[in-house]
Amino acid sequence: MRATATSNGSAPPAHRVVLTGFGVFSSIGVGAAEFAEGLRAGRSGAKPITRFETEGFAHANGCEVVGFEPDRWIRNLDIDELGPATRFSVAAARMAIDHAGLDEEYLRERRGLISIGTTDGESHDLDRLVETEINHGPEKMDPVVARRVAPSRLATSVAHELRLHDVEAVTIPTACAAGNYAIGYGYDAVRTGEVEFALCGGADAMCRKTFAGFYRLGTIAPDHCRPFDKDRKGILTGEGAGVLVLETLESAVRRGATIYAEILGYGLNCDAAHPVAPNQSSIARCMELALENAGVKPDQVDLVSAHGTGTKANDVTETRAVRDVYGTEPPRTVSLKSMLGHSMGAASALAAIACALAITNDFVPPTINHRETDPECEIDCVPNEAVEAQLQIVQNNGMAFGGNNAVVILAKYEEQAS
Repeated sequence: MRATATSNGSAPPAHRVVLTGFGVFSSIGVGAAEFAEGLRAGRSGAKPITRFETEGFAHANGCEVVGFEPDRWIRNLDIDELGPATRFSVAAARMAIDHAGLDEEYLRERRGLISIGTTDGESHDLDRLVETEINHGPEKMDPVVARRVAPSRLATSVAHELRLHDVEAVTIPTACAAGNYAIGYGYDAVRTGEVEFALCGGADAMCRKTFAGFYRLGTIAPDHCRPFDKDRKGILTGEGAGVLVLETLESAVRRGATIYAEILGYGLNCDAAHPVAPNQSSIARCMELALENAGVKPDQVDLVSAHGTGTKANDVTETRAVRDVYGTEPPRTVSLKSMLGHSMGAASALAAIACALAITNDFVPPTINHRETDPECEIDCVPNEAVEAQLQIVQNNGMAFGGNNAVVILAKYEEQAS
């Protein structure tokens, strides 16, 4: 997106971008308040997987969303026409605008953006279709399910549900960094004045394909996810959605909205160095790009929400990159995946919401399931119990296969820019 030039050819002044509403479906809580309680309590979402048949796998814990009632949030669309990930994204968008004190009519009169990140799209439905084709032939595939599999529906269905017509609706498929990508895209659009609001985030539903893929890579933990722990065994797959309402500071003040945090900037890069292995220098550079874009110096950052998957390759590489940027005494660096599991495209969106809630409620969420920090991970991961802290600036990391990295910088809202 590009800013529209003024009559004298110069770019218009940039707007401050604030967060005024959240939609949350996670394995540790539904809604912002319950999610914040789960984070502060160090709640675990791990339990035996029920979304698909796990016979033949030696272990099959995951982090499923409990208590999801799509008909409570999806009011204008036929729920049966929506795949499980799209149900999450649409419901989270509805919850986010309700939380922000907005309604459809207000948004319908304004130019907007919907950007939803994902890893799997509707792979759960695709799994079902492929299984039917193999067992019974393509003629037995359910046409209703077949219509649901297009990943673009994660964003376009939000527009249809909210009956918005003057919006761009885009699904961003940059895997596990996609939530941050979507937030960055919305931030640029709001900051430049191209849109008046943006609904940004990520969504994924648990599917057998992704679980089996990670299992065959040997990266599924047998019980719990233990990021940065010397005895960690890998990830737990998860699911959910996080959608954030972005708007200009002027808009939020004008309508008397609660401002939960401000977005200062973000950084993106893609090193394409390896299909699955993270690259230390590239991750460090992405953090530097985010700090530069935000106008923030490393010593101003109070907390890093790490990608923190609980694999040796990720944890060691990421913490070394953090020290490359922040030196020998980096900020506290936590992993929410110890609680949420890896919710794929929703991961960094849920983490961004967690960062904003931590800023608002003056605490640092813990890295749970922790026993002893790996000596190669030289950070304070805030083991097992939340700590009270007045946070001013927080960094949220998202990383994905193929070297896709995305980092967002959030801050406590202050009336006057520093």
